[in-house]
Amino acid sequence: MTQAAAKSGGELLPVDSEHNALHQCLRGEKRPEVKRLILTASGGPFRTRDKADMCSVTVGEAMKHPTWSMGAKITIDSATLMNKGLEVIEARWLFGFGADEIDIVVHPESVVHSMIEMVDGSVIAQMGITDMRHAIQYALTYPERCASPLPSLDLTRAASLHFEAPDHERFPCISLAYRALRTGGTLAAAMNAANEVAVAAFIDGQAQFSDIPQIIEHVMDKHKIEAVTDLDVVLRADKEARADANLALQQLPAKTPASNAA
Repeated sequence: MTQAAAKSGGELLPVDSEHNALHQCLRGEKRPEVKRLILTASGGPFRTRDKADMCSVTVGEAMKHPTWSMGAKITIDSATLMNKGLEVIEARWLFGFGADEIDIVVHPESVVHSMIEMVDGSVIAQMGITDMRHAIQYALTYPERCASPLPSLDLTRAASLHFEAPDHERFPCISLAYRALRTGGTLAAAMNAANEVAVAAFIDGQAQFSDIPQIIEHVMDKHKIEAVTDLDVVLRADKEARADANLALQQLPAKTPASNAA
């Protein structure tokens, strides 16, 4: 997609809230003057949960996202913070920044949707209410901005904003995503496929919440990385990774029906 956009002179307009925010922050800025991209994360429902208790997480608990209402798969990804790892990879391809130039910061209020830091230390943030219609309208009307029927952000009610570093021990999926990005080739495709299988197994009660990153890491360790030369290579990596993830699932200890009850 990025190659096609470059060849045609077109521009990819992201609708995901974080990348849409980055697009707005980068608008008009010179690439050499931007030091890093900063993706914000709500931290999900287990931001303060003890790591030792992660194995007892239920599907019902994982589905209670603190700020966004989304589908089941992305909501579980938000609980493991794999969604943020995938967004780091997405940001690399959309904006051309390396892994060491893309950071994650946990921001529970979800008022700041993402930021960029300039080489002089200035930080530019895009803020707004938690409503995807803002990002969708921006993409549909770009490069113009049109009046929106949505309510404005009330800064007096959002006066207290907090930021903290993500906990890589509690949420190992972040490190796995950075590993995939730094390694390159088909590893990111394998990681994504393994995650989809593991998340589906958790939702179906066939795996524990804490099994998700373990299955992903197992598949990544086993994966034979290839250079991405065409779509067939990616699809083959995806298929093989799904098979490996399903084998890993079969080797997990049997789960009781109540283990993932809401």
